[in-house]
Amino acid sequence: MSESDRSPAQPSANHGWRVTLAGLGINLALAIMYTWSVISKGVPDAWGWSEADRSLPYAISCLIISLVMVPAGRMQDKLGPRLVATIGGILVGSGMILASFTTTPLGYVVGFGVLTGAGIASAYAAATPPAVKWFPPAMTGRVVGIVVSGFGLAPVYAAPLSNWLIGQFGLAQAVRILGVAFLVVVAGLAQLLQTPPPGYVPPGTPPKPAGGDADGKRNHPPSEMLKTWQFYVLWFMYACGAGAGLMIISKLAEIASAQAGIKLGFVLVAVLAVGNGAGRIVAGIAYDKVGRRITLLSCFVLQALLILLLSQTTEGSLLAHGAVLAVVSALIGANYGANLAVFPAVTKDYYGLEHFGVNYGLLFTAWGFGGFLLALLAGRVYDATGSFSFAYYCSAALLAVAAVATFVVRPVRHPQVP
Repeated sequence: MSESDRSPAQPSANHGWRVTLAGLGINLALAIMYTWSVISKGVPDAWGWSEADRSLPYAISCLIISLVMVPAGRMQDKLGPRLVATIGGILVGSGMILASFTTTPLGYVVGFGVLTGAGIASAYAAATPPAVKWFPPAMTGRVVGIVVSGFGLAPVYAAPLSNWLIGQFGLAQAVRILGVAFLVVVAGLAQLLQTPPPGYVPPGTPPKPAGGDADGKRNHPPSEMLKTWQFYVLWFMYACGAGAGLMIISKLAEIASAQAGIKLGFVLVAVLAVGNGAGRIVAGIAYDKVGRRITLLSCFVLQALLILLLSQTTEGSLLAHGAVLAVVSALIGANYGANLAVFPAVTKDYYGLEHFGVNYGLLFTAWGFGGFLLALLAGRVYDATGSFSFAYYCSAALLAVAAVATFVVRPVRHPQVP
């Protein structure tokens, strides 16, 4: 751990809430990726991009984020969250700035997809762990919820801001301004991140029993986790749930324009973001109250129905009304956000807390692959058919299979220890 991430002057002072709010602020900036539907809609026709081209930078970003999360988590353990989050902020801003000087899909793939995606993963991986370490286990869910809610809520301001900047300055200058702003914000807030000193025990922490977490569950290292069949079922379920939501997020502005004739797609992106943030909190509460199966089953089934409903939206129909689409968008966002709250909790319940960072990082690759495949599918299908219909039906079918899988997956069984 980096010594620069500690406070030598006051080693026993509790900086938990300062670190938590800094993590929240970092995530509020990192969620620029959720405004891609607004940015891609602003690509001038003169650039000659196909709909698949417009999908590719976002799809690559999802893939890079999921792949970089594991090494970024290891880096923050070794080097400290402050340095890793600072590197993340520099990468996020640099990627956006680089993309702003290009007009080609490849330029945006390298800038927005690779560099900004790697920066998002680095800063995101460093924002939550230091905050959690300042609080007792009983507050873990609350603290994590506060920190990650920023990632879901950010498009509430970022989508209208991006739309306004594009209208005022054009796409290239708008992306450049966003890059500079987020570099400064993320790198600046990263300086407030620090971990507790060695041996620090948060007030209210129960004694840790031998051989497990504070709640008595066994800890599985990644090598053990990867040998359990439950991991692969959970991975598939996560890919379906997150991928369907990410597909809609990436194309919502285009869906609103092409199917419903609504030109204010950025408003729907902001509404979806409200649902995304709220869904994480509601799903977390539901998980504690009714359990993982009912929570996941409800989310998968409702999301499939909402996507099928969206597939029937045509200009002039009742579903094409702005208020109706806003409600549908908010619910789709809530069901998507639920995945980001439930699957970390499932990882902790199945495999323990000791190796939680790397274990969840490995499961999180499902988020990236799901978003990459389904977002790319939506763009390619639209280019070939002029419609998103096949992508809708394919997503709904995958969600139905994931819903069935909730009846199959069960906690990892541990051999009895005499």
